[in-house]
Amino acid sequence: MRNFHGSWRLLLGAAAMASVSMTISSELPPLTLQPTTPAKSLHQLQQEFIDLRFGMFIHFNMATFQDREWGDPNGPVSAFDPTNLDTDQWAAAAKSAGMTYGCLTTKHHDGFPIWPTKTKVASILQTPKKIDVVGRYVNSFRKAGLKVGLYYSILDLRNDIRHHNVTPAKIKLIKDQLTELLTNYGQIDMLIFDGWDAPWSRITYTEIPFDEIYQLVKKLQPNCVISELNASQYPSSALYYSDIKAFEQNAGQKLPNDSKIPAQSCVTLTDGWFWKQSDKDAELKSVKQVVDEWLVPQNERYCNLILNAAPNREGKLAPNIVARLAEIGKAWKHSGPAPKIDESVVITTTNLATGLPIHASSYPDTVGPDLSNDGDFGSTWYADNNDEPAWLEITLPKPTEFNTLVLVEPVGKFHDYQKSRITDYKWQYWDGKAWVDLASGNTPSRVQIHAIPKVKAERVRLFFHNDPKQNTAHIAELGIYNEPR
Repeated sequence: MRNFHGSWRLLLGAAAMASVSMTISSELPPLTLQPTTPAKSLHQLQQEFIDLRFGMFIHFNMATFQDREWGDPNGPVSAFDPTNLDTDQWAAAAKSAGMTYGCLTTKHHDGFPIWPTKTKVASILQTPKKIDVVGRYVNSFRKAGLKVGLYYSILDLRNDIRHHNVTPAKIKLIKDQLTELLTNYGQIDMLIFDGWDAPWSRITYTEIPFDEIYQLVKKLQPNCVISELNASQYPSSALYYSDIKAFEQNAGQKLPNDSKIPAQSCVTLTDGWFWKQSDKDAELKSVKQVVDEWLVPQNERYCNLILNAAPNREGKLAPNIVARLAEIGKAWKHSGPAPKIDESVVITTTNLATGLPIHASSYPDTVGPDLSNDGDFGSTWYADNNDEPAWLEITLPKPTEFNTLVLVEPVGKFHDYQKSRITDYKWQYWDGKAWVDLASGNTPSRVQIHAIPKVKAERVRLFFHNDPKQNTAHIAELGIYNEPR
């Protein structure tokens, strides 16, 4: 539940920041005080987001000037020097395609902020023109009637924010930079996180605590939805650490055919995310591919398409990109609100069950029950063939409060595991005298999440029956969470 009193804390914080923002840059837009807009429910925000249908991803940062996909963190800051920045052109091109929102890379993995940050790190303040690109972008897109999103990478190579190198000071740097972005630029409708709990960054949600960052964003911008690029790590059918599920098509992350959660799919108009010299004469994605293969079918499955259009070193979209976006707009028209979505539980906290002592009714050979609470959705535990009913029991270090239970079965993960092998299941806790039921279900989907009244317990178990017509059921992961509600 959203706390409107938190919005009034924002009012005081915004007033305090007003004098600071005036010294940052004359290009900063006037503050928009968020308390004038009451906080909406997450379900309403998710519905409003997928009603947008089509957006523009804008990868523009240091990598643009280095002909790279990731900028060189050791390169000279002076390399960032757009000669003719035209964010009005970006907005006009987005409008011509029928897009309704944008998202700009405020800081990519190399760690270069393209706004005048006061966090005492290398930024546009040390560049020849000192242009506040974020400020220009939000002004142009709002002026064009478009919603405003920002992208922010947790991985930061320039400031050495990476796996095993996280310190309290680096966490503070992230929070301070996000506070600037979410305080100085008015209403931010969507925030994309990247470089966090990914196989290639390895920064976990405990090293840099996701729940703290999530609550900070919601405190500063109650009506901002968070979309975390973590589909390579977490099941595609549930909202783990994300209000809006994000699929990066270029990385092979595909929207499931039966997807029913609010989502957006990211793909590029060129071959890469950032503009490169070779893009001058490169072939772009066709109108047919964008509209018929991606946009229309994904919209039918509660999913927006966010299409990357990368500005060049001038700071403008190349003529061929502008022309292709206009062609897309002629071939596709916004069809109105998206289908209504069901309410979804969003996981934002650490799994209390991970790595704890766990016991099972049985297990064959090396397939121990610890494979079901190891934090790896690719590993699985299963019981002996004749073990019926089967169970898994987790022992918490002490009586612990929790209000969310998650069962993950590897449905669709393996070619011979295309539907649930469980006929029914129940979650229980030990009250000191007997096992008490908490939640139950029949034939679950891949991920089954139960929001329950808060309970305090030390022993928790999953008890289930196998479908006798199928092979033995596997359990990929069990989750016990205490979510803020």
